[in-house]
Amino acid sequence: MNSKNMIHPATELRYISPSIGFGVFATKFIPQGTIVYVQDALEIVLPANHPLLTADIYQPILDKYSTVEKDGSRLLSWDIARYVNHSCQSNALSTGYGFEVATRDIEPGEEITDDYGQFNLPYDMPCSCGHPNCRGSVRPSAFNTLVQQWDTQLNAALARLNNEDQPLWRYLDQETQTAVTDDITSGTFRSVQTLHHPDDIAK
Repeated sequence: MNSKNMIHPATELRYISPSIGFGVFATKFIPQGTIVYVQDALEIVLPANHPLLTADIYQPILDKYSTVEKDGSRLLSWDIARYVNHSCQSNALSTGYGFEVATRDIEPGEEITDDYGQFNLPYDMPCSCGHPNCRGSVRPSAFNTLVQQWDTQLNAALARLNNEDQPLWRYLDQETQTAVTDDITSGTFRSVQTLHHPDDIAK
């Protein structure tokens, strides 16, 4: 549980409750624009046709801990990133570059959360995040209605990337580093639409 090289080092795993389980919390102040997670070479990627994806014994694990990529493959994080929970008003979002970034300042002791609406879930997931603007459920069909909101948040965060310490920057490949650097200069960033599975995979 202590391996966390590809999630921001100022994080730790904490038990929350029987209904939620574990979550990932900031141990220090993490400013807006800080990369909080990198999809690195050690991540487990199961292609869309991998036999484990249809093995009943592994389905509960995959449903709980993996995300669906735009090509239908499943991504399973090897570190504590797999315990990052959902919030309808998350403080981190996935970008079109293979990493996640803090979309606002994250205070010490605050839980780091994602919006699972970005993750191509093949089913509707009930949500009880407790936020006043909770959507009630995470629906794959809602991706296109939220993408503009996500892009607005991410553009503001990515514009600050060069202003903050980035301990995970070295885990990005050279192509990604170049693309991000060029886009910061131009002020135009990849839309999270690039993360979306082209088909409605909800069952």
